[in-house]
Amino acid sequence: MWEKLKAEYGCIFERDPAAQSYFEIFTIYPGIHAVLVHRLSHRLWNHGLRWPARFLSTLARWWSGVEIHPGAQIGRRFFIDHGMGVVIGETATIGDDCTLYHGVTLGGTSWRKGKRHPTLGNGVVVGAGAKILGPITVGDGARIGSNSVVLKSVPAGATVVGIPGHMVSPDRKAQEERRQNIASKLGFDAYGMTPDMPDPVAHAVNHMLDHIQALDGQIEALKRMLQQQGLEVSEPPLPELEPCGLRQGGEKAE
Repeated sequence: MWEKLKAEYGCIFERDPAAQSYFEIFTIYPGIHAVLVHRLSHRLWNHGLRWPARFLSTLARWWSGVEIHPGAQIGRRFFIDHGMGVVIGETATIGDDCTLYHGVTLGGTSWRKGKRHPTLGNGVVVGAGAKILGPITVGDGARIGSNSVVLKSVPAGATVVGIPGHMVSPDRKAQEERRQNIASKLGFDAYGMTPDMPDPVAHAVNHMLDHIQALDGQIEALKRMLQQQGLEVSEPPLPELEPCGLRQGGEKAE
C-alpha cells in the first residue's frame, strides 16, 4: 500500500519545490486530501451509492476547500497545488500527470444532462484562477495560463492565455517582441500590463504601434524607389524616438 502511494504522489516533489517529505504531503496538503477522498467517493458513486458519495465529497470540501464531484474521472498522479477554490464538475475527465492550481474551475455551460464538463488529456497544467468551461477537450501537454477563460478545445502542446482564451503562437511572440521594442522607444508601459491581459487601452496602443511600423516601412520603400529614379529626397530626417520623452543627456524634451 505504501509503495502504491509513493508511486502515485512521489511526483509532487518534482512539481512543488516546497515539499519536504511524504509525511508533510499526506498530513497537510489539502489537494492530496481532496484527491484521496475522491478516490473513495468515486467508487461509491460507481456502485450506485450516490448519496454517501456526495456526502463524503462534501466533507472533503469542508476540510480542504476543494470541490470534486464523485462522478468526475481522474487519472493517476493528479496533483492540486494549494487547492483552495478548485471546482471539478460531474462529467469532467482528467488524464494522467495533470496539475491544477488554486481557483481552477472545470465547469459546464448548460443545465442539460450528459457530458457538459471538460476533458483534460495527459500532462495538462492549469494555472491559478483559470476557468475551463463546457464539454471541450484540452489536448495532451497543453498549458492554460492563470485567470484564462477557455471555451473552445485546445490542441495538444498548445499554450492558452487571456479572456477569452487564445493560443500563443511563435508568430505572436515575435510580433509582441517587435511591439515591445517600439513601445520602449515611445516610453509606453501601460502600467506593467502585458499584451495577454484584457486591457482595451493596451490593445489599442498595440494596433497603433503596428500601424506606425507599417508606415515606416512604406516610407522607406518610397524613398528607395525615388532614389532609384535619380530623385533626391531633401526632406529633413525624422527625430529619433527617445524613451520617456527625454533627450540625450537626460534633458526633458519640450
